[in-house]
Amino acid sequence: MGYYLLLPLTYLVSILPPFLLNGVADFFYILIYYVFGYRKKVVTENLKKSFPKKSEAEIKAIRRKFYRYFCDLILEVFKTLTISKKKMLDYCEMDKNALTLFEKYYSQNKNIIIVMGHYGNWEWAGNSFTLMCNYQLHVIYHPLQNKKFNDLIVNMRTRFGTKLIEMKNTYKDMLKNKTKINATAFIADQTPHPDKAYWTKFLNQDTPIFQGTGIIAKKLNYPIIYVSVKRIKRGKYKIYAEPLTDNPSSLTENEISELHTQRLEKDIIAQPEIWLWTHRRWKHKRPN
Repeated sequence: MGYYLLLPLTYLVSILPPFLLNGVADFFYILIYYVFGYRKKVVTENLKKSFPKKSEAEIKAIRRKFYRYFCDLILEVFKTLTISKKKMLDYCEMDKNALTLFEKYYSQNKNIIIVMGHYGNWEWAGNSFTLMCNYQLHVIYHPLQNKKFNDLIVNMRTRFGTKLIEMKNTYKDMLKNKTKINATAFIADQTPHPDKAYWTKFLNQDTPIFQGTGIIAKKLNYPIIYVSVKRIKRGKYKIYAEPLTDNPSSLTENEISELHTQRLEKDIIAQPEIWLWTHRRWKHKRPN
């Protein structure tokens, strides 16, 4: 019932011009931040522990900026339902050096692994990558329990040609696609089970990291590319990319985890308000 009630509203939001979309986002910001205080305690705690040297005023400023970005992001994702290819590239473009980098690996017939975080508009980045690059993009995802909402999200992510791989099938599907030139994207800042994770220091805290990225990269020996989605201004993003290693088989799984984790941390410190602070990233304690 909730799906059918929200679907018309979602499509209505998706066709709004930018100035109206921003107005709706501003209204949501007031509701979410001041009225309901959605996960404000979680966000505040995450920020304080990540930036222990910042003052109370600085933490509050980052928090306000984050919630404004968060409200924009939600509506921007809805816009993916009806956005044209041209508009998609107007809103989220790829840096020329990043495009050259991907073209270099593609010309060498190399499959690649992309690592990134919930930073900037990662949803738009996937669509723009597919529109601008020769690579067939596969994105690892975890299906939602609600089938209707899951189908809606899948439609938004695949309407320009991106393909999805269920997390549980990652290695099997990557092996199956090995003979085709493709790029597989891992969003590597989610929270794994603490007993099956690699633990490191991330944003001043003990943090569990999924080991799958390092394990698969070593087995397949695909070059690993870090992708960053910077917010240039409201409603405008740019995709940057840099190689982390061309030969992951020469590294340990933990060294690979350190590479992409440290690189993401650098981005978050530079522009903290566009990372997903509502996520309970540090809900587990490091095992003895």
